[in-house]
Amino acid sequence: MPVDISVKICGLRAQADVAAAAKAGARYVGFVFFPKSPRHLTFGDAAVLAASVPVGVCKVALTVNADDEMLDALTQAVPLDMLQLHGSESPERVAHVKARYGLPVMKAIGVGERADLAQLDLYAGVADQLLVDAKPPKGADLPGGNGLAFDWQLLAGRVWRSPWMLAGGLTPDNVAEAIRRTGARQIDVSSGVESSPGVKDAKMIKNLVQAAIDA
Repeated sequence: MPVDISVKICGLRAQADVAAAAKAGARYVGFVFFPKSPRHLTFGDAAVLAASVPVGVCKVALTVNADDEMLDALTQAVPLDMLQLHGSESPERVAHVKARYGLPVMKAIGVGERADLAQLDLYAGVADQLLVDAKPPKGADLPGGNGLAFDWQLLAGRVWRSPWMLAGGLTPDNVAEAIRRTGARQIDVSSGVESSPGVKDAKMIKNLVQAAIDA
């Protein structure tokens, strides 16, 4: 029996991107609120995009070490289904955000070596979901979306109390192998379906989602 795989397409910046992701079968769409990213959105632009997301597709906001003032403004301006914390937020901060905004929280954890897996254990059960991403290079401007993969074998056979999503360097060409090697049931892709930084490619989105489903 085929395994059910959920796909998140992150860093969407145009209504055509949203439409392409939904048509391909993505179950999550991600909007980035981080000025250093080429995928950064204003609240106004994000509100327009969010309004075009079909019912049943989860709208996720990616933030990096955002304070309550920023999150207050974001959640008031943009209709969202989930908050993704992609910075150095502590477990206490995750719990605070969950309680304050009444939205599920996904916590991103960078993995580069086996020792980093302890962070996943730390946040499991506090966050509603975990995002297992490649640890960014030292000095990198972006905490994610760098198109880098990590050693997928580190995750083989691992189980956490919270559902988890695999990210980092995934493309239409390697996503099936990544799923087979890690056992991931959810994947998150941004740069791997772009023709240039911040510019999504509808055909790549379609091919990636299909490759994930067929894995």
